[in-house]
Amino acid sequence: MYFFRLSIYLLLAAFISCRGPVPRKPEFAAVSQVDSGKPVAVMLTAYSTTLLADGKDQARLRIALTDSLQREITSLSEAIQVFVTGDGKVTGLDGQLPELKTDTSGNRFAEFSLQDGLCELIFVAGTKPDKVKVEARCGKLWPGAHEIHTLPPGIKVMKPSPDQINKTGLPVDDMIGADISWLPQTESEGKKFYENGIETDALTLLKSKGFNYIRLRIFVNPENEKGYSPGKGFCDLPHTLVMAKRIKEAGMKFLLDFHYSDYWADPQQQYKPKAWENLSFNSLQDTVTAYTARVLNTLKAQGTLPDMVQVGNEINHGLLWPDGHISNPDNLAALLMAGAKGVKQADDKLPVMMHIALGGQNQEAVFWLDNMIARDVEFDIIGISYYPRWHGTLDDLKFNLTDLVNRYKKPVNVVEYSDFKKEVHDIVFSLPGGMGKGAAIWEPLNHRSGLFDRDGNTTPLFEVYKALAGKYLK
Repeated sequence: MYFFRLSIYLLLAAFISCRGPVPRKPEFAAVSQVDSGKPVAVMLTAYSTTLLADGKDQARLRIALTDSLQREITSLSEAIQVFVTGDGKVTGLDGQLPELKTDTSGNRFAEFSLQDGLCELIFVAGTKPDKVKVEARCGKLWPGAHEIHTLPPGIKVMKPSPDQINKTGLPVDDMIGADISWLPQTESEGKKFYENGIETDALTLLKSKGFNYIRLRIFVNPENEKGYSPGKGFCDLPHTLVMAKRIKEAGMKFLLDFHYSDYWADPQQQYKPKAWENLSFNSLQDTVTAYTARVLNTLKAQGTLPDMVQVGNEINHGLLWPDGHISNPDNLAALLMAGAKGVKQADDKLPVMMHIALGGQNQEAVFWLDNMIARDVEFDIIGISYYPRWHGTLDDLKFNLTDLVNRYKKPVNVVEYSDFKKEVHDIVFSLPGGMGKGAAIWEPLNHRSGLFDRDGNTTPLFEVYKALAGKYLK
């Protein structure tokens, strides 16, 4: 049941300041906002989804309604219902607690109104460590939701020393990339791709349009009953070997994304592979190292070693739960170091990426990177996901990436995105000191990307990538 834990909180007395810009006339308004239109979804951004369960820690929430192109509609004044499940509450920016209402299912919610298309609120953590769901609804539109993890207030929050910040990493190539991990599965179902009516290989096509990098996800045992691909094992090592060969034969570079799970790993689910469930923590670390090295050495043996490796996927809430949950940052750091150790055992010249799903969420990105770097987790590049429904505006993205580059002196890659294709690349490649290293679009072979129609024919949108390649790839 949705509810607010009201009795344990005091009213906030003043406006609460949270990291992140809130411009009313954004730099990217021409592409990200419209005055009017048909709303299809609620955009909810929580500028941190990792807080301390101390009854005081807080995150700014930003709510807008978007059209089918993810553009905010600025003229709207609709009512927004905000539901909270778990130990936490939502207030206005003035700290005032809203009056609660009850829907027809008996769920409790607070109601707010958009003003000029925008509603800004504050989420305040409770006093019990929890996974709190915050959901924003508006009629029959697709709702916006976040899972906010509140951590024991006694955990040791650390900041890196200047020596840890100034460590240099391996060089990283510029990327105009694509995650096409679904390709073997869609091809097995008969999917084909066409340009000017002529059937073509997907990789050959992408390269001709300016892409130079392919990203693949890999699961441990996806063929398991509760795995990613029951009985078929798509995105396992054998399928990855075949795809790696195709990538290299197409003359493209290769990023391998370790999920360290049998199933999808993301901020809301980071579950151990079934075969690893009963391992002690020391054995789990050894297994992560051995598995990582084994996969990479197998790829190396067929001459298709990746050009870069992700140790985990969207790991801002940790990985290999419960051992590596962010509520135990020492364990999380140890597991990340175990994965990086496996990479270096296979090839010490392979760049390592740490991938967090925090495109415009600077407050949480700084918290995560501070705590991992301070615990001696070494890596070469910061990976970021950017989906505006969850991760903020393009202005938020630019603010966050610029701050991360300046703080940590590491290159950055938007390794997952879909919308605002040109703008994402322009932001990344304009970062200070040439530290923006490009981006990888999520599953562009799907018609929802706009690059293909439902029949697999290319669309004129591909011209964006040809122009980006000509501008940014040397």
